This record gives sequence, structure tokens and C-alpha cells, in this order.
Amino acid sequence: MTILPLAYLPSVSYFAHLLRGDCVVDLGEHFVKRSERNRTRILATDGVMELTAHVCHANRPRQPMRDVRLDYSKRWQHQHWGALVASYRSSPYFDHYAAHFEPFYTREYEFLADYDLRLLETLCRLAKIPFPTLSEAYVEAQAGDLDLRPRNSEGPAFVAEPYFQVFSDRMPFAANLSFADLLFAEGPACVSVLERCRFGS
Repeated sequence: MTILPLAYLPSVSYFAHLLRGDCVVDLGEHFVKRSERNRTRILATDGVMELTAHVCHANRPRQPMRDVRLDYSKRWQHQHWGALVASYRSSPYFDHYAAHFEPFYTREYEFLADYDLRLLETLCRLAKIPFPTLSEAYVEAQAGDLDLRPRNSEGPAFVAEPYFQVFSDRMPFAANLSFADLLFAEGPACVSVLERCRFGS
């Protein structure tokens, strides 16, 4: 079994795990600062850009992920949507999927977990990738489980299958960005790209 944290616009490797199945997303873990739980990476005109969903009281130790509230004192939703539009409006499938994403940048969610979860559901539905099992209680990893919850845990080496990115004409391929990068680039073919990705030892 692969144990995953809940993540904001999760990475390509995250979705490669989901496609392989036997995954559980742990809703019972503690929030980890500066992690994929509220951060994602996209490709902007001048290179890889990190987007961070702002949360309240991020310095509180051992705060349950379920209790983390989003902070709207700064206009991060507006900034994120502007960055996504500027980066991907010329990608082949952005116009096809944009209406599914825009509500996440206009509606305010109270809790980070609910926001991440609804986004994950949307991404899985659009890509036709099976939705993982969810656990409300903390998942104790057993022998043989792949636990990807620790801070910035990379797990086995991820070998991405390159695809044509929006700025491929002037930048080298940037691996393992948000799955949204792959979805906007490849649309329904994103699953075949994921199938060709590999995990090393």
C-alpha cells in the first residue's frame, strides 16, 4: 500500500502512484509546513514557479491536517489563478478544463483539507484516474508499505516521461510539476504519459 498526504494540486508522481492503485490518502496526519500539503509547482514564463495556499497559524506544532484553516488576508487565490492563466492559456487543453478549475480560485473554503480534497476529486475525474481510499484516522505504516507522508518525502526515484510543455520551445523539460501541467498539455492522453513514468529503487 502507498500512503499519501493530502496535497494541493499534487505532482505528476503523486498521480503516477494513484494510477498504480492501492493508495490511501491520510486525512488524519499532522500538517507539515513547507510541504506539498499547501504548495505546488507550475511552469511559468521564466521557469518553475511555486504556489503556496496561505494557512492560518502555520507555526502551531502538531496541528491536525483536518484543523488547518485557509487564510484569505492576502489575495493568494487571485494570484494563483492569474499565474495559472498566464502560464497555461496557450496550452492545448487549458480552455477545455479552465471552467473546472476557476471556481477553486473564486470560492472561499474554510479548511485546507476540504480545498485539497475537492481539487483532488476534480483532477481524478477529469483525468479518469481512480480516486484513492481516504482514511480519517492516522494510518500506521506497516512493513512493505510505501509511506510518502514525511516532510518532503520523495520515496523511490521518479523517472518522468517527458511531454511537450507549454514553453518547450525555449526551456528544457521540467519534471514532476503539478499534475495540472500534464493535464493542460496532454488532456485525455495524460494517462498514457503516466503509464510510461517509472519508479526506481
